[in-house]
Amino acid sequence: MQEQPNNPLHGVKLETILNELVENLGWEHMGHLVQINCFNSNPSIKSSLKFLRRTPWAREKVEKLYIERIVQFKK
Repeated sequence: MQEQPNNPLHGVKLETILNELVENLGWEHMGHLVQINCFNSNPSIKSSLKFLRRTPWAREKVEKLYIERIVQFKK
């Protein structure tokens, strides 16, 4: 496996990203920042994972949010 030291998402599972975002921001705030139904209507990790794995544009937005809101503060 090739190392990717400049990629903050390297080795981070989508489920981990969602869990950390929910813990730090909550579903309501996430739904405001990334307007997708799986965050705004009866949100759950399971339904969000299913949607994000099938929808590249939404996954990119969630990953960007994670980098901006979570990774920045871990440094």
